Amino acid sequence: MRMSQKPKPSHGLAACPGCAEPLESGDRFCGACGYDLSAVPAAETGPDRPTVAIGTPVNWPDAPPREPGSLSTVTQHPGDLPGTDSGGHDLPPATAPAPAGDFELAAPDPRAAVRVDDPAPAPVPAPDPAPGPEAGHAAGLCVACRAGRVDTDGYCENCGHAQPRERDHMERELAGVAAVSDRGLRHHRNEDAFAVSATTLPDGSPATVAVVCDGVSSATRPDEASAAAAEAAGASLLAALPRGTHPQQAMHEAIVAASEAVNSLAEKAADGEPHRNAPACTIVGSVVADGLLVVGWIGDSRAYWVPDDRAAPAARLTEDDSWAAQMVAAGLMNEAEAYADERAHAITGWLGADAYELDPHTAAFKPDRSGVVVVCTDGLWNYAEGPGDMARVVPPDAAERPLHGARVLVGHALDGGGHDNITVALVPFAVPPQGAGPA
Repeated sequence: MRMSQKPKPSHGLAACPGCAEPLESGDRFCGACGYDLSAVPAAETGPDRPTVAIGTPVNWPDAPPREPGSLSTVTQHPGDLPGTDSGGHDLPPATAPAPAGDFELAAPDPRAAVRVDDPAPAPVPAPDPAPGPEAGHAAGLCVACRAGRVDTDGYCENCGHAQPRERDHMERELAGVAAVSDRGLRHHRNEDAFAVSATTLPDGSPATVAVVCDGVSSATRPDEASAAAAEAAGASLLAALPRGTHPQQAMHEAIVAASEAVNSLAEKAADGEPHRNAPACTIVGSVVADGLLVVGWIGDSRAYWVPDDRAAPAARLTEDDSWAAQMVAAGLMNEAEAYADERAHAITGWLGADAYELDPHTAAFKPDRSGVVVVCTDGLWNYAEGPGDMARVVPPDAAERPLHGARVLVGHALDGGGHDNITVALVPFAVPPQGAGPA
């Protein structure tokens, strides 16, 4: 695995808080704007840390006892977490979704320590046609005129209409998990990808897996990066869990495998400089196994916990690797100020050969009630950012009908403007009735 060898700044910031220029180790002032870096609190470092929201740490209750020999880890109760927004503050009684137009940014230097995940899209051209009839097109018929056949170039021989590509809209449902991905209304291709699967632990108990990846639009071949990462992470989890690997460790290993897969795309480049603007993506994944809910991520794709009992608070289970989150965590801006800045959605962590560093985040939770895990890209959470916002748009029967629920969430984002590609996976989490024993 090849990663960028750029040294990490001693103050813990990859970019200047004032102008977003990259910083070098030992810098006391920004060379571009003169920002005094000594006023920036040191960033937390160390191994994977269970976290829920940026801001004031939450005092979690103790985890209930576990039977000897069963899975164990540092766990928390997302069902007992008060509702918080993306800045870690108490959710107000009514929080409106962010306007669809607030996420357009000017792309920075791709070699800097931040990257733009979703630059303002150009006017949408006609999509490149698929290389031949798509699966699901009845007998290769045109989706527009329903009469002409689709030729090998992906165009209708009757009306000339370019056919949608396979990744423009994807759906999959398995026992205990479902996912939907859509191109959205403003992008000419879908740069998101997902992997959902089900397996068993060594004791025969079920485990469900969902991985969602968002290609970084300012990078080259972002659609290939997200597909490679999702496939590699899903395969790694399917190999590790049946062997008895702890789900949190398995998630860490899966993110490393995804990173290696994305790095290999740059190594195949023919321009001689594979690390420059290399293929890149974000990743978020969830594993539900043996009463545990494990999440892992790099970037700004997110996981939310939404209990079946909507009187109980929802929670966001991941921190964003983004400029805005970094400013809030450092105490330099409040959440409203940070997310109003044009640099808010510049990401500070991603998978790719030009990544600043590989720092997989993982967390394990032990919900005390049933609910559903929402694993999604920012194409969805831009329209339902806070945990309360997300809980309001997740259908009440999402745990029983996860595919329907995922379709509803994609529809919510499309109704809000469909600014970005949209991908969401729903993973139901069931707590056995009190007193119920093993089958």
